[in-house]
Amino acid sequence: MLPDSGPFSPETIEIKNAVAIGNWARSGHSDRASESFSHWDEDGEVPAVCATCHAGAGFRSFHGLDGSEPGVREEPFPIGGVVDCETCHHPGLSQVAEITLPSGVEHPVQGGEAACFTCHQGRAAGATVSEAVGDMPEDEPNPEFRFVNPHYNQAAATWLGGYGESGYHYPGKSYSGRFLHAQPVASCASCHEPHSLEVAEEACEVCHFDAAPKDIRISRVSYDGSGDTTKGIRADIDANAAKLLDEIETYAAEVAGTPILYEAHYPYFFADANGDGVADEADGRSVSYNAWTPRLLKAAFNWKFVTADPGVHAHNPHYALELLYDSIEDLASTTGTDFEAMGLLR
Repeated sequence: MLPDSGPFSPETIEIKNAVAIGNWARSGHSDRASESFSHWDEDGEVPAVCATCHAGAGFRSFHGLDGSEPGVREEPFPIGGVVDCETCHHPGLSQVAEITLPSGVEHPVQGGEAACFTCHQGRAAGATVSEAVGDMPEDEPNPEFRFVNPHYNQAAATWLGGYGESGYHYPGKSYSGRFLHAQPVASCASCHEPHSLEVAEEACEVCHFDAAPKDIRISRVSYDGSGDTTKGIRADIDANAAKLLDEIETYAAEVAGTPILYEAHYPYFFADANGDGVADEADGRSVSYNAWTPRLLKAAFNWKFVTADPGVHAHNPHYALELLYDSIEDLASTTGTDFEAMGLLR
């Protein structure tokens, strides 16, 4: 606080929570110019369903912290909002006892954890895919199908694993639940500085010595068939994700009958009818992939779910590897790929 009168020197000025505010101001949560908050600028308003996580006012409205009825309202929100202080520090947040995930699973939360789980749970789950495909034949293309996007940075969904039922779970398979790391690393804020959002790697180094998070390996076996266990578990996840994308491309061309192309922008999967590696165009726009089969849609969802979380190797490597393995196995059952020869482990 400023003294009543001068002259005064900087060391006499006290700004409460100055370090936390400074960290937040340099974080992605405050970056108004980022795509996360500027995406709707041309529209002049943020749809309520998006504002829940892309505007502080929308978050408070969703949880009823502003005095309104909890839930997604119909009216949009003004542009200009970010994940502000009250998003995580509103006193009413302590009253939020559980968060409903896209799968329908209700997960208990405490305090500020509610903010993390609200906005890092994704927007779709395996149940969304199941509902979309219904009882259609597994390998029959349907031009009405659209890619089901799990959304982005869904760390909470990844962390909960099979318990949260966020990935597509293949019938007859079991899936690892929440990744229970050794104490005291047991919450979002125990790994991430809550204001800067940076990973506190010092905590990792207590047990993993000088290893960077991506270089840490939690198993002595090779999941990707390479036999190399000197690299971090992230290397196995990346390798199997690449194998799954290859299998998706093979299946699309040979079974669905239309080659598929992935590009890192919405809606991500595009038609490439002549297989030249360039998305087909119509009216000057890339053509979204339009030969989805139920089998292909399930595998593509799992691929995107795993690759959309940049910290998947730390949040739940077991769950990620299981989703990739099962998806590759399912596609290979129809493409003729020798799955056993891949040497993958689940």
